Amino acid sequence: MEQDEALQLAVAFLADSQRDDEPPLAIDAERVRVSNGLLVVPYNAVPYLASREPREQLLDCWPILVDLARGEVRFGTLDERHLWRNPSA
Repeated sequence: MEQDEALQLAVAFLADSQRDDEPPLAIDAERVRVSNGLLVVPYNAVPYLASREPREQLLDCWPILVDLARGEVRFGTLDERHLWRNPSA
């Protein structure tokens, strides 16, 4: 799967998982990358992404992971934190 297609899946996944009581969320396009065959797609609140002001940042936004071989999309878990902390090519 191409990265552009995987990113589109992540955008749709985020939109589908957005709750009514959450602020608007968006993909952090500057920080999308590939790690171990997964597209790692971070996201956060729109005001934070516009300003990068730490006070606007939402905590506990685990990145969306898209398996580039199978096209499976899901949120990352604590056990997978190494995938976005220490990315590999």
